[in-house]
Amino acid sequence: MGNQLSEKVALITGASSGIGEGAALALAAEGVKVVVTARRADRLEDLVSKIKDNGGDALAVAGDITDEEFAKSVVARTVEAYGRLDILVNSAGVMALDGVDKADLDKWRHVMNINFFATLYTCTAAIPHLRAQGGGDIINISSTAGRRTAAAIGPYGASKFALNAMTEGLRQEVGGDGIRVCVIEPGATSTEVAESIDDPRKKEFIRHHVTKEGSMKTEDIGKTIVFIISLPRRANVSEILIRPTSDVAAM
Repeated sequence: MGNQLSEKVALITGASSGIGEGAALALAAEGVKVVVTARRADRLEDLVSKIKDNGGDALAVAGDITDEEFAKSVVARTVEAYGRLDILVNSAGVMALDGVDKADLDKWRHVMNINFFATLYTCTAAIPHLRAQGGGDIINISSTAGRRTAAAIGPYGASKFALNAMTEGLRQEVGGDGIRVCVIEPGATSTEVAESIDDPRKKEFIRHHVTKEGSMKTEDIGKTIVFIISLPRRANVSEILIRPTSDVAAM
């Protein structure tokens, strides 16, 4: 598998922690050259050092992916550094909980900007490069919240539903150009997603949910990404719902 992917170049957003970090490590282990981006430059540098210590090739480009111009520039920087872009993994995300009645509109905008618009920006910037090469892969990280929602998770669920819809529309739009598009919808995965929640009680609830016994690890999602891009080019896994084995409740 390493030989198959060793000439590929990937850009991964939200790579300073969580699923983005797991994706970077998994792809680098397969010989993919990775460009990692997020706002926390120190964490990105630590990740790059870890990848290089293991024989991989990585570049950190710190910045705010919700800034449209930065999102465009990090795609351009990837192509400038490695001469191509084959894989885009959009993992930047945030969780905030709110309702519609008496909504905190700034909170809703913040979540939509990170979970939806940032992905739209990088996809738009990457498509011309992927098309010019004759194909590539775009993988967007959504959530089970993109299939079901609740009053308490208004902005988060709405952003993930929007991301799912955009991803499927994009698949139909660019599949004829050899560009495969996939949305991954993970269930409980041990990450720092709860830390952005401002309500202490809700933060503790989500923190427990994602770290409970049997929760998935970020490397599980990383391996899922490797599986997706390793399939023959004629096969596009367009959607993967992946949950802990012990989570047996109906959707």
